[in-house]
Amino acid sequence: MRRADRLFQIVQYLRGGRLVTAANLAERLEVSDRTIYRDIADLQSTGVPIDGEAGIGYVMRSGFDLPPLMFTRDEIVALVTGARMVKAWGGTNMIAAAEEALVKIEAVLPEPERSRIGDTKIFSPRTGLAGQARELIDRCEHAIDAREILVLDYSDGDGLTSKREVHPLGLWFWGKTWTLVGWCELRDDFRMFRLDRISDMVPAGKVYRPSRQRSLEEFSRQQQERYKEQIEKINQGD
Repeated sequence: MRRADRLFQIVQYLRGGRLVTAANLAERLEVSDRTIYRDIADLQSTGVPIDGEAGIGYVMRSGFDLPPLMFTRDEIVALVTGARMVKAWGGTNMIAAAEEALVKIEAVLPEPERSRIGDTKIFSPRTGLAGQARELIDRCEHAIDAREILVLDYSDGDGLTSKREVHPLGLWFWGKTWTLVGWCELRDDFRMFRLDRISDMVPAGKVYRPSRQRSLEEFSRQQQERYKEQIEKINQGD
């Protein structure tokens, strides 16, 4: 990470008036505590209003923030509801990101609108996914970003198991079920794999090159073509 990017991230973590320790910042940014001390000192020297000291923690005084975000009440409800659904049905990394996003949004909202976050009466009970499923979501998300080929131990709807080498392309959420969309080497075609039917997932130790014929866009195009008639009926209200 570039130093400029790291300084920006430190400011983001300190927004909202929260006390944050150097050790916590160092862990998040994968640098040493000493590096954080230097970065904080440099930010303070440029006028960023950060209070605190080594061994105790740091907090940024109000007044150093982005201009208030002009969200409507309906937009706030949508953002809060989306974050709560992610916390209920997402992976562990998504949950942490959703919680952080809500803190940042609240920090830059005008005072009259901040109460809208806590007053939103739309919830998604956090009982839908087991810890293993959340871990699989995180691992799939990482593999998609890194174009990392995965080896899956997979059971189909009839309970038949097979080992699949898959190019992960995307994750789809169907309400209660997550599926991994990918190019399956065994079938030499696109396939969708339900995460709750994956008993094991390990990296193959290699990456795949982007291919137009094996892309998520091509998969979506084929799906739309395959179900074009059904989609037209739905759009027509039949």
